[in-house]
Amino acid sequence: MLPEPAGCGKPAVGRGLGGWSLLLTLALFFGANVGAGATPLPATGTVEVLFTPWDDAEGAIVRALGEAKKTIHVQAYLLTSRSIARALQDAQARGVAVEILADREMVNKGESSLIPRLAAEGIPVWLETRYAVAHNKVLLIDAATAHGFVITGSYNFTWSAQARNAENLLILRDNPALVRRYLDNWQRHRDEAEKMSRAN
Repeated sequence: MLPEPAGCGKPAVGRGLGGWSLLLTLALFFGANVGAGATPLPATGTVEVLFTPWDDAEGAIVRALGEAKKTIHVQAYLLTSRSIARALQDAQARGVAVEILADREMVNKGESSLIPRLAAEGIPVWLETRYAVAHNKVLLIDAATAHGFVITGSYNFTWSAQARNAENLLILRDNPALVRRYLDNWQRHRDEAEKMSRAN
């Protein structure tokens, strides 16, 4: 017979496993629901890893945005980097469809946020309002094509993330299943977000 878990006291009904059976039942029930939908994906393609302040993550992002031919999907907590904003504007000018999801509070509070300027220049922006913090930092380049790729990590799209902070950035190429998962998630967030007007 197993001892009772500390602090559980005597079982309410019967003897034997007592509190352990309740804990096991709860663990199985909740364990089955944790990570629902977290299907493993095959590890394919290449991974480029950058760490700031040592590596030029901002330059890598700007170069990647320059590669876009069809679409750029952005999920930003904060965007204050002029270089990244300019690269998004340049992409739009050459006919790439650029769309942005941003955390509403950071857009409203952040005096140096470049999101309102990008919206005013015609880049569609949606503001995430459902979550306490929309803390994703994701760029999807040509996500619906065979060679689409994902850029993600702790790196905010800011000068501080490059020059002052310890951050990481991953550029994940040639893994269509991974890109599809990220695009599906981006679209799910966009469907819940509020469209920002160009006048904001």
